[in-house]
Amino acid sequence: MRLFYAVFLPENVREALALAQEKVRPYRGWKATRPDQLHVTLMFLGEVDETRLPQLKQVGEEAAAGVASFTARLRGTGFFPERGSPRVWFAKAEGAGFGPLAARLRQALPEFAGAQSFKAHVTLARRKGPVPRPKPLVLDLAFQVHEACLVHSELSSSGPTYQVLERFPLAG
Repeated sequence: MRLFYAVFLPENVREALALAQEKVRPYRGWKATRPDQLHVTLMFLGEVDETRLPQLKQVGEEAAAGVASFTARLRGTGFFPERGSPRVWFAKAEGAGFGPLAARLRQALPEFAGAQSFKAHVTLARRKGPVPRPKPLVLDLAFQVHEACLVHSELSSSGPTYQVLERFPLAG
């Protein structure tokens, strides 16, 4: 099963980002993320044997229990990669807990950590063809983060479907 850890966004933030996503709707080459799927990925695990679920749930619970609830902010947009032809348009995410949550997961599951450093973000759209970059947006969105989730992702021709398998409350 394809899994990842994430923080999902509250409804009001998803609605605001859905309005921001209108910037790419005129370009057929950008595919916007469905608003109900907008999230900050803490750690992508990829394909994992289902027998590891108890361990992954325990790791998520322990990581979340060691990080206090915090305020997250989305202030602007960017691209991956920063230069050249972008593949991803994202909203930059800030928050005192994102780094510690990701670090705790990476420390507990180094086999999934990969070489890339963690950059908290919300993927707004992915590029599917040659298209122009949308102009940068300034956002001023804030929300409280009280939990992280272990998520099952199923890919299909219409896009991914996410199912939250477990919620992990943050400390305090």
